[in-house]
Amino acid sequence: MTIYDFLKDKNIVILGFGKQGKSTFNYIRKHFPNKKITIADKKLDIDRSDLDENVEYKLGDEYLKDIDKFDLIIKSPGVVLKDENIKSFKDKIITDYELLLKFTKGVKIGVTGTKGKSTTSTVLYNVLKEQGKNVFLLGNIGNPILDSIDKITDDSYSVIEVSSHTLEFAKSSPNISILLDIFPEHLDHVNNLEDYIRAKFNIAINPKENSIFIYNGENKLMKEHKYNYKENDVGVFLETNVENLNNIKNKVYLRNRDIYFNNEFLMNADEPRKIKGEHMLNNLMFILAVSQILGLDLKKTVETIKNSEPLEHRMEYVGKVDEIYFYNDVIATIPIATINCIKTLRNVDTLICGGMDRGISQDELIEFLKNDKLRNIICMPETGNIIYESLKNIKNCYFATTIEEAVKIAKSVTEKEKCCVLSPAASSYNNFKNFEEKGNLYKKCIK
Repeated sequence: MTIYDFLKDKNIVILGFGKQGKSTFNYIRKHFPNKKITIADKKLDIDRSDLDENVEYKLGDEYLKDIDKFDLIIKSPGVVLKDENIKSFKDKIITDYELLLKFTKGVKIGVTGTKGKSTTSTVLYNVLKEQGKNVFLLGNIGNPILDSIDKITDDSYSVIEVSSHTLEFAKSSPNISILLDIFPEHLDHVNNLEDYIRAKFNIAINPKENSIFIYNGENKLMKEHKYNYKENDVGVFLETNVENLNNIKNKVYLRNRDIYFNNEFLMNADEPRKIKGEHMLNNLMFILAVSQILGLDLKKTVETIKNSEPLEHRMEYVGKVDEIYFYNDVIATIPIATINCIKTLRNVDTLICGGMDRGISQDELIEFLKNDKLRNIICMPETGNIIYESLKNIKNCYFATTIEEAVKIAKSVTEKEKCCVLSPAASSYNNFKNFEEKGNLYKKCIK
């Protein structure tokens, strides 16, 4: 069955009309010009500029009323259903990711994790592209899936960055599934942490016979989940002593700072690379694993890894102003990400942190900052309040309500020839549309 056959006779509702909802509408309208389509969204003021007379609407607080009457519910990731009774229509929910897995050929590589999935997906895409593969970068970091699905052929490689919001309703898995790590995150989108962990593991739900799951063998929450790994799955180990891995058949690991896939040397961990940090080395080890599994040219893979640039808003060097080095790490929305940033940059004198309080504990970050040489902490609402109260008698703590104010303080207190970094350890949604908006304003204020 083709995707066309699957969709043609179904009464379809698009659930959520943001970027991916619009992509879904455009795809259906391209193939079915006169088909009745319903759009359901909690917002009343959706963009109707490209819609036509064959569209019906379910908007506002009752957008889910009678939604179980539809044959197919194509859900956008941003729609949160944790407080809804979805029993009557759960089995009708599908995503563009699921359509890709069901109705395209070629090699599909899914990448998820709490942190690092955008960089990992992008570098993996570059590895494949630079080795002459017909490759697509899709999902969160790439193009909406349905914008490209008609171009995917038998010899295509699809690298898909997948969020927990998409994986929550996944029923299929790609040829290669990657789960980089799991930390408490997006708890405002799920009922509890276990639901979030379960969604992440759905990257490898219902695996095909020859599919491979590449997983983080050291992550605490992943080990506690007790997933039943297959014999051909591959564990990635950054810190564990190799002598303790005898029961793992397939593994990527460090030995004396050299990276191995089973017994085959891949690269030295300390070779110069533009993407810094031990936490990023962990993610690059997943890419090396994929390279070996697919039989790519190892030398070319290593060169691509070494020369890949950090993505925008991810430990991004903004510039040197007033003899201070400014970095933008606004993507750091959990404490461990901010800790890793400070460890990697090393020369940090001032941290700008704080954002939306989603119930994620800041204790680990506070304990780290107590003992770090960093002198100045500029705290912003809402989580910054907690950090300020905990550290005001130990560090030079300041409170700022705007990015403009935070940058002004940073320029006045940061020691010359040292770093100031925006690394919030929290989401940006309390005052910004997304993290990009916050990061761009920060860069504008610096320059």
